[in-house]
Amino acid sequence: MTHLSPPPADLLRNAALFLDFDGTLVELQARPDAVAVDARLAALIERLSDALDGRVAIISGRPVDGIRALFGTPAFAISGSHGLEVAWPDGRVVQAERPAALDRIIADMHDFATATNGVLVEEKPLGAALHYRAAPAAEAPATALATRLAADAGLHLQTGKMMVEVRVAGADKGSALREMMQAPALAGHRPIFLGDDDTDEPAMVAAAALGGAGILIGAPRDTAAAYRLASVADTLTWLEAATESLAS
Repeated sequence: MTHLSPPPADLLRNAALFLDFDGTLVELQARPDAVAVDARLAALIERLSDALDGRVAIISGRPVDGIRALFGTPAFAISGSHGLEVAWPDGRVVQAERPAALDRIIADMHDFATATNGVLVEEKPLGAALHYRAAPAAEAPATALATRLAADAGLHLQTGKMMVEVRVAGADKGSALREMMQAPALAGHRPIFLGDDDTDEPAMVAAAALGGAGILIGAPRDTAAAYRLASVADTLTWLEAATESLAS
């Protein structure tokens, strides 16, 4: 495993900034609905967007509407559901088609969660996830159920930190980054992506392929990132320093 240094403060010069949300900008919580955006984070994203002339986007496994609700009325682009939704500040939205099988999948997941204390179902427009952070022993049966549901419906099985998801196939955070980089406001700039999870690796790869870099958040592990920050707290501190660097 290669040692990765923290990113330099001036890394965002002439860059387009892409940010994962959970585990990158906010600490992971047992329940997705327990997360909140505080005044520091909201102000930081606004300052970054101003300093980068709007070249800031969030790429999340959460739905677009979930990110919007946390930030109020954000002025930045959002890719949600692991690249299956993209919403632009001008109101344009691109979204995959919702599969008919999703209603049955959600029902089966709720049956499992009812019978398994601590497991939570997260319903999304194009998928559904089982969260077992509060019930680590449920990892094996939750994964087995999701694997079967995905196979039966011909959908994609998405793993992550203490969760497993069944969702529409055909996109990931890497494809989201590549699509968003085609926008006139972003094209020609270096993409910098920050993320903490295995689901963020496709975006790390895409950023590097387009002349930019990935920044891993959290403990060292195998990654396509070029830099690392140890925690959410370190991430916010670095982003604030990078914002100051852009202003100098």
